[in-house]
Order: sequence, then C-alpha cells, then structure tokens
Amino acid sequence: MNRHAAREKAFQILFQLDINDNEPKQAIAEFLESEENDAFLTLLVEGVASHKTELDEIISENLENWSLQRIASVEKTIIRIAAFEMKYLEDIPVNVSINEAVELANTYGDDKSGKFINGVLSKINK
Repeated sequence: MNRHAAREKAFQILFQLDINDNEPKQAIAEFLESEENDAFLTLLVEGVASHKTELDEIISENLENWSLQRIASVEKTIIRIAAFEMKYLEDIPVNVSINEAVELANTYGDDKSGKFINGVLSKINK
C-alpha cells in the first residue's frame, strides 16, 4: 500500500476511533479485515491515538476565531494526522504532509475544508 492510500485508510480508522472508543490495534484489524496491514498505516493510527491530547493542544494554539470543539470531525481528524507527521515524522517533508491533508480534505470534507486545513497547518508549521 502506498503512503497516500495508508493516509486515507488511517483517516477512516481514526475518524471511527473518534466516534467509537476502540483500541487502535483492534480498529485497524477490524477495518482491514483480510487486507494486509501496513507499517505506515499502523504508525499513523497508533501515533495519532497516543498523542491525541498533545496534538489537540498544538491545533488549539494555532486556531484563529475557532475552538477545537467547533471543528468538524473530518477536518479535526485530518489535521491531527498531518500535525502528527509534522511533529514526529522527520523523514516526511512538511509540504508533503500539508498537501496530503488538503487532498484528503478535498475528498472527504466540504468546499472550504482544504483551504481551512491548509491555513491551520501552515500556522502550525511556523
């Protein structure tokens, strides 16, 4: 599985975890069923889940005229993944993390999601 596909599946799993309080390993296994697990997918899901509080603080500090509670779950999940990559995965260029997040937002969010996510992540990157 390529990294783009892994990010997309990680987004779907983390979105479910935000709604249902499962363990990350269990959620990955249930989501993938017979598909082979991917190391990058596991790293993203477990990393975001274990650093969720810290990531939410980083996101909250970089929001203008918004609170974390007001952000829709789709956008919040996408921003968490990108923020995790930016903070903890040094082998991924920041612009790649931002571009991938914007692509996910354009696929799963509304018309303004990509622009909003780009703005928040650019502020986090400063």
